[in-house]
Amino acid sequence: MIKSKSKRASAAIEHPSGDPRFKLVDRTLKRFQYQQDALIEVLHTAQEVFGFLEDDLLIYVARQLKLPLSWVYGVATFYHFFSLKPQGEHTCTVCMGTACYVKQAAEIVAMLQAEFGVEPGQTTPDGKLSVATARCLGSCGLAPVLVIDNDVLGRETPVSTLETLRARLAGINGHKKAPALETVEDMEEEIL
Repeated sequence: MIKSKSKRASAAIEHPSGDPRFKLVDRTLKRFQYQQDALIEVLHTAQEVFGFLEDDLLIYVARQLKLPLSWVYGVATFYHFFSLKPQGEHTCTVCMGTACYVKQAAEIVAMLQAEFGVEPGQTTPDGKLSVATARCLGSCGLAPVLVIDNDVLGRETPVSTLETLRARLAGINGHKKAPALETVEDMEEEIL
């Protein structure tokens, strides 16, 4: 008799869709004891598991954390990391903070629009590339900064960005890492 109760309890916990990916989201919820202040961590897990945050996933998280859906949606749309649409095979996020903007970030975005026919927040029709902008990536000394497939690239130009993206889309890992600053003097010099 005890076994049948535990089976019913586990069936009640299972997500109605039967999608096993929800178990991974549930693990994160449980790890943070369903605390509302774990929202960002839960959304990170949900996006890693599902690839993007679709409406029913946001509703599920809101219900599990007992938060208003508007709050969950607000957090998901505020941070550039989160996406409400399926992402392309490759992603390019352009920093539009003041330092980056002054050093040609807008020209990089315009070049991406002209070359690939996508505006920020869109994915190419073939699903190969998603383009996004961010308010600030926090690497002002390396302006303009991009994040291409989780690689931070500094001191980019429209031409270098195009070359890197063409290589990535062709299957070549054509990426440059931002130069490392090794000493305090190098950092001070970079800031000035």
